[in-house]
Amino acid sequence: MDYKAIVLAAGQGKRMNAGYNKQLIKLNGTPLIIHSLQLFETDNECSEIILVVSANEREDMKKLVENYNVKKVRNLVIGGVERQDSVYAGLSAIDDKGIVLIHDGARPFVKQAVIQSIVEEAEKTGSAIAAVPVKDTIKRMAGNFIEKTVERTDLWAAQTPQGFQYDLILEAHQDAKEYGYNGTDDASLVERLGKPVSIVESDYLNLKLTTEEDLLFAETILKAKENKR
Repeated sequence: MDYKAIVLAAGQGKRMNAGYNKQLIKLNGTPLIIHSLQLFETDNECSEIILVVSANEREDMKKLVENYNVKKVRNLVIGGVERQDSVYAGLSAIDDKGIVLIHDGARPFVKQAVIQSIVEEAEKTGSAIAAVPVKDTIKRMAGNFIEKTVERTDLWAAQTPQGFQYDLILEAHQDAKEYGYNGTDDASLVERLGKPVSIVESDYLNLKLTTEEDLLFAETILKAKENKR
């Protein structure tokens, strides 16, 4: 089942304290964004990558894509103020129907099996996301004190990629845009329409690199992969 991938790389990642876009930080000598793009470049079922970037970094990103020979990136789209705006810009650059995957450029470790399962599930049900069961005990606060401990049996932590039938996710974004609704992820926009969203169980290595500490985990993961070769 062919699909297209929208990869988001327009955010500045201020919590990384790098002084520049975290997507350009090198992991094992290769920029973070390239690690993420290669997930889809090497997947035969991915027909095209739409890379969403900031206006002032478009040329730098274009050179990176060319230098690392990422051939499936055929469109570099300028992102918006919010993540949701950037996704909508990416969706607007797609001119045909089918399955679309939306992925954070700062998640370089999602497994191919998870990607394929999301595509298959989205084809069947309309929407599917990568997620993992919540491991930690969750507390709900009221002011400065704990109000209650939340039962975690049915709680899942959402990740990306998130996959959708194109018409459905476009409708969800257009409806949210019309009513000024800003969701925490793309699946929440589909949920808002009353449509079902399936979960594909991922793993805890599919972390989003957000802080300096996350880079240490990322380097460890890469070294472990190299040692297995």
